Amino acid sequence: MEYLCGRGSGKIQYQASASQNFFETVTAKPALIKDVPISELPRINTSNMELDRVLGGGMVPGSLILVGGEPGIGKSTLVLQMALRIGSQKVLYVSGEESPQQIKLRADRIHQGSENCLVVSETSMEKILGHVKNINPDLLVIDSIQTLSSESVESLPGSVSQIRECTGSILRVAKETNLPVVLIGHINKEGNLAGPKVLEHMVDVVLQFEGDRNHMYRILRSIKNRFGSTAEIGIFEMLGNGLREVTNPSELLLSHHHDNLSGVAISAAIEGMRPFLIETQALVSTAAYGTPQRSATGFDLRRLNMLLAVLEKRAGFKLAVKDVFLNIAGGIKVNDPSIDLAVVSAILSSNIDIPVTSSVCMAGEVGLSGEIRPVTRIEQRIGEASKLGFEQIIIPKFTKGLDLVKYDIQVTQVSKLEEAFKLLFA
Repeated sequence: MEYLCGRGSGKIQYQASASQNFFETVTAKPALIKDVPISELPRINTSNMELDRVLGGGMVPGSLILVGGEPGIGKSTLVLQMALRIGSQKVLYVSGEESPQQIKLRADRIHQGSENCLVVSETSMEKILGHVKNINPDLLVIDSIQTLSSESVESLPGSVSQIRECTGSILRVAKETNLPVVLIGHINKEGNLAGPKVLEHMVDVVLQFEGDRNHMYRILRSIKNRFGSTAEIGIFEMLGNGLREVTNPSELLLSHHHDNLSGVAISAAIEGMRPFLIETQALVSTAAYGTPQRSATGFDLRRLNMLLAVLEKRAGFKLAVKDVFLNIAGGIKVNDPSIDLAVVSAILSSNIDIPVTSSVCMAGEVGLSGEIRPVTRIEQRIGEASKLGFEQIIIPKFTKGLDLVKYDIQVTQVSKLEEAFKLLFA
């Protein structure tokens, strides 16, 4: 007992004093969640409807927004257009990759000018913070975060420690001064944002700018958003004078030139909160080299293999010895399962060489037993098809709460693949 009291008492006293100091530093008091006040976060309008939609209504003061994408996809063009069009806000555009002359040439090419956009070519974190203090901008743009370096870290720019230190410095300034910051980031060979994973955890919003450089369309997706939904997407068209916002993607994604052509079906899809109609193209041919090929562009290849198995097992179509190629027109990637019905219809149309009527579109998920499963927000899909002049839409049969009388388009409900095929191919 004496031994415990002799050496243990001092330890106990030390722990008690440490815990006492800890509790003295706590200033915030716990509150019931129902009593926590909610204030509407003010948003900064970027004068870009597609970007504002993805951000959840505009930029929040003090937020860090990370924009990633492949080289040459248009990240710098997107951010520069936003910086030049944001209006009366004072913008500081910091580039570690281009000179002010190069930025001026791009601004002239996209025919945008602004009296409130300041540009500087700098890679030193300390000097950038000095510019922020002297200029006091309303928006800070950094292109790119991998080019910055801090004197407090002895490593090369782009290293894990440099990216973490520079992002942390920017984060402190943004939160203390309510300064919104847009960071442009590179991606690695795997398509992920380069740098430590902690970079994505530190920022408030992570946007992915994607698309095929051989196609004109670009998709802006939200991977993380603390101030809005991650389901929204923005669609842009790359032109010679910059990026154009696509407010009605259905009219651009439909070719309207597929009459009497087999292997084409139109699907009513939804990405985020927006419905649009897309063209699904399929080509089925006899395998020339024994082993059949399966290829999909803009669609999950594993799901394509599953749909082909359903066609063979449940519908009786022998496709195991044939090549199947699938393409989503426009170079976009769609994850909505409601395009399953259009995919299998396009495949069957190409297989039997009978075209699908161009005035018909469809929406439905295909199950493993060959049933057509209901999809979400069917009314918006029907409304979009009716607005674009389609005469008929095929939807799942067991859709609840649907009033068919109020639509100008013919709505046909099916429960199995066989019923859909009888309608399409008689």
